[in-house]
Amino acid sequence: MQIFFRENDQDPDSLAGQLETACEGLVLISETDGPVTPFLGGPATEVTAQTILQQTGRSLSEPVEERDFDAFFERLTTIRDWYGETEKERAKKFLELYKLLKENLRDRKVFRIGRIRVDIYAVGLYKDGQLTGVSTYAVET
Repeated sequence: MQIFFRENDQDPDSLAGQLETACEGLVLISETDGPVTPFLGGPATEVTAQTILQQTGRSLSEPVEERDFDAFFERLTTIRDWYGETEKERAKKFLELYKLLKENLRDRKVFRIGRIRVDIYAVGLYKDGQLTGVSTYAVET
């Protein structure tokens, strides 16, 4: 994965700084626990499968699936009655991340790239036209 850092990204008040804080210790549970990390891409005019493949250095022939941004996070932010404290805290952290992305990005989408080890990007366009969001991965056999 290629990450481009922009001026002021080290500022904790910048979106990059806020994403870093929101992702700290956050994992996506699947057959393995994939850490959630900030994704700060390059300039883009729209959010498409081709854009995410190009900006992550992937082949344009790789299998990529687009998912609804809100539906993706709904599964991660819903607190179930059988959750313990750890699961409740993870859901709350995902809700904070969801709100941060929703408030700061437009044209938000989720892309799943690959099979078995699936790279996941929840991204959109920041006000400066940069592809921005978070990435993680899941193992699905």
